[in-house]
Amino acid sequence: MSLTEDQRAEIAAHGRESFSTRRPTVAALEAMLYQPLEVLDHGFLRVVDYMGDDSAIVQAARVSYGRGTRRVSEDAGLIRYLMRHRHSSPFEMCEIKFHVKLPIFVARQWIRHRMASVNEYSARYSILDSEFYLPAPEHMAAQSEVNRQGRGDVLPPDAASEVLDILRGDALRTYGNYERLLDKDEGFGLARELARVNLTLNTYTQWYWKTDLHNLMHFLALRLDPHAQYEIRAYAEEMLAVLHAWVPQTAAAFEEYRRGAVTFSASMMAVLRRMLAGETVVREGTGLSQREWDEMMASLNPSA
Repeated sequence: MSLTEDQRAEIAAHGRESFSTRRPTVAALEAMLYQPLEVLDHGFLRVVDYMGDDSAIVQAARVSYGRGTRRVSEDAGLIRYLMRHRHSSPFEMCEIKFHVKLPIFVARQWIRHRMASVNEYSARYSILDSEFYLPAPEHMAAQSEVNRQGRGDVLPPDAASEVLDILRGDALRTYGNYERLLDKDEGFGLARELARVNLTLNTYTQWYWKTDLHNLMHFLALRLDPHAQYEIRAYAEEMLAVLHAWVPQTAAAFEEYRRGAVTFSASMMAVLRRMLAGETVVREGTGLSQREWDEMMASLNPSA
C-alpha cells in the first residue's frame, strides 16, 4: 500500500475543504485534486494545485481582457495553431504542481527535466521508509541487443524469480544496515546525511514538482515514448490522464501534433518528395545515415 490510513485520512480531510475564488477552475481536475493515483508497487502521483485552463492559453495568445468571447471551436482552432507552430509562451501561462512518490532511480531520470521547481523529501532531516520498487516478472528483461538504453526479451520465470530475490535481499540488507547506522543505542548513531549513502536506488523518495504546461508536455512527449523506460513511462501515463482532465483542448492538440507526430529533416523531406513523385529511392546518395534512413522508413511503415 503506497499510503497509510492516516495519510489517506489527511488527504480526505483536505479534499473536504472548499474555497471561494474568482480564478478559473476546471471541474474534471477539481474532482482529481489531492487524490493519489497509484503507480508501480508503492508509488503515487497526485495533483495538489494548478493555475489556468484552456481559456488562459487563448487569453494570453490574444492578449485579451477577459477569458474570451469567441466560440469554443475558435478557441480550439487557435490552440491547435499554437501547438502546430510550436508557440510555447501561451502554454507557459498555465502551471501545475504534483506530489510524487517514486523510486530514486526514476527520480534521477526525472530531474533531467530542469524547467521545473522541485522540493524533495530530505534524508538529511528525516528517515526514509522501508519501501523499495521491485519489478513485476513481465518487466524483468535482459539487455537489448540493439538499444544500449533499453530492454530485450523477458527473462525466463526461474531467472526472473532469482533476480527478484537478489533485488529484494539487497534492499532489505542495506536498509537493515541503514537502521543500524542510525540507532544510537544499539548501532552507531551516525548522522542521517551519512547513513543514507548505502541505500539502494530502488528505495522510494518523494517530492513536490511544479512546472508549466509547455514543459509538462515536453516531459510527456519524451517519457510517453515506447522507448522510454517503463518505470518513468508509468508515471507519464497517469500525468497524461491529468492533462486531458485539466486542459482537454490542449491535450487533444498535443496528441495530434506532438505525441502522434514525427519530424523529418530537410534531407528526409527531399527523399519523401522523390518517393511521392514515383521514384524508387535507395539510401546511397540521399545524404542520410543508415540510422536516419531506418528511422524514416520505420515512421513511414510502422507495421513493417
